[in-house]
Amino acid sequence: MIEGKTVFITGGAGFIGSAIAGRLVEKNRVVIFDNLARNSLQNKGFKEDPNLTLIEGDVLDIESVSKAMHDADVVIHCAAIAGIDTVIKKPVNTLRVNMIGSANVLEVASQLTGIERVVCFSTSEVFGQTAFRSTESDNATIGKVGEARWTYAVSKLAEEHLAMAYFQERNLPVTILRPFNVYGPGQVGDGALRTFITRAIRNEPLEIHGDGTQIRAWCYVDDMVEGTLLAMTHPKAIGESFNIGNQRAVTTIYGLASTVIRVLDSKSQIIFTNKEYADVELRIPSVSKAREILGFEAKIDLEEGIRRTAMYYRELLR
Repeated sequence: MIEGKTVFITGGAGFIGSAIAGRLVEKNRVVIFDNLARNSLQNKGFKEDPNLTLIEGDVLDIESVSKAMHDADVVIHCAAIAGIDTVIKKPVNTLRVNMIGSANVLEVASQLTGIERVVCFSTSEVFGQTAFRSTESDNATIGKVGEARWTYAVSKLAEEHLAMAYFQERNLPVTILRPFNVYGPGQVGDGALRTFITRAIRNEPLEIHGDGTQIRAWCYVDDMVEGTLLAMTHPKAIGESFNIGNQRAVTTIYGLASTVIRVLDSKSQIIFTNKEYADVELRIPSVSKAREILGFEAKIDLEEGIRRTAMYYRELLR
């Protein structure tokens, strides 16, 4: 476990960033840099911890990034525009924040003396519409030009290339993580499981885009955090990319909705709606590299993760 460090987290008020901060704040100084567009931190019990510093700022402002990051030992770059609906509505902003913002973070980090690790969050979407047991060395797929749905994947792939360039050219100790469908307490935005669970709690209809045969592997947030901590500290993680996910928690979107209803004993009905954008039909990772190098193994199965997440949202929705 990392101790006594200054950890700088861009997007640290978001879902995954705030979960990472919660694991680190007891024994480290944690600096969160976020524009608070999506604020999961506000519901965290540690938000007033004396080891936590919140700086409101934008990764597009390189001067603000530089000022806030100046004494960091470790950088975790989570800040990004994400979520299908948001990406489709604002593809220009998606590309600018995810590419230029990432370039700013990497450039500032490369100028720090004594930086120990920079962990960059990419996405499983770089594997395109079909990703079955995808390994880190598989070819990335950037999708059709002009299809707004793919601007997120393109921007994240650009971030990966830039991060590796900083490692190769400037010896910046970079590690890249590709999360696969992370869910859990504190999720903000338009994640499928968050939406299904909050609606099931209220016995409202669960809406499925398309026919529901899309297949996903679902990773509980605690497992994602564990994978991140391993990537932050393992000496062999530098200059490498890792899939982080739960390849055992696999189901169709229809199966997911049905499981949520059953596990939560909900009276919700399932309804189907037309999808107006390109979708990922199959997304299942191979996590063998993370297992062999980092010792990572997802521990929380899907039904247990749904129960834990529902407990959180039941409290929040009271």
